[in-house]
Amino acid sequence: MMAALRNPNGGCPWDLEQDFKSIAPYTIEEAYEVADAIDRGNMADLREELGDLLLQPVYHAQMASEDSLFDLHDVIHDITAKMISRHPHVFGDTDAADSEAVNKIWDERKRLENKDKGANESALDGVTLGIPALLRAQKLQKKAAKVGFEWRSLDDVYRKIDEELAEFKEALEDGDPEKISDELGDILLNIVNLARMNGVNAEEALRSASNKFTRRFNGIEDDLNKENKRIEDASLDTMMHLWRMQKEKERKSAA
Repeated sequence: MMAALRNPNGGCPWDLEQDFKSIAPYTIEEAYEVADAIDRGNMADLREELGDLLLQPVYHAQMASEDSLFDLHDVIHDITAKMISRHPHVFGDTDAADSEAVNKIWDERKRLENKDKGANESALDGVTLGIPALLRAQKLQKKAAKVGFEWRSLDDVYRKIDEELAEFKEALEDGDPEKISDELGDILLNIVNLARMNGVNAEEALRSASNKFTRRFNGIEDDLNKENKRIEDASLDTMMHLWRMQKEKERKSAA
């Protein structure tokens, strides 16, 4: 099917215009749509979104095969070999009693793979620039913690957050946009660290909070629509009252 779409003789004009770079945003988008279907618990949508996501490696592999770089069989072969190599406790004679032991095996195998490739080793290797900023921050901090670069306690993190907040306020007083952005970034980085140290995925937590905000805000709009009122005409006090009502509704429905 994909070869037909990319066929210069009778293929799809849009598909023929695409390249790796132009398709990459769709690949990322489809992954997020899979995550969204999972968050909503909609298995019908998940089935569909998984199909959309599956199309992406097929698309990239087809373009690569046209330039004699690799094909889909190479992709499948490589990932199969990698998974077998990184699971010697399943496909070899290594033992792993728990998930922590598995993670150590995975990291060691990955380190050896990078060494074989001649890559310069860093404790932070393997965290791509292309992932969302919160997720990247948490992955970087996790890798740093593995080599001992870690706060001794949560109290240390709280103090650091307070310190960064104070520096942010100073930046606001100075009115330097670059410094303000820099200090706000430091606050976010330490908030992510607080999440990681408590076993919370910061990216998922923020996505869940955004979904909750959307749900409650839509509830405010619905309440106003029932009264034939526009949200643009509602006062802040009215909206905050309706917001608290949305929270109360959720609390009761969860009870």
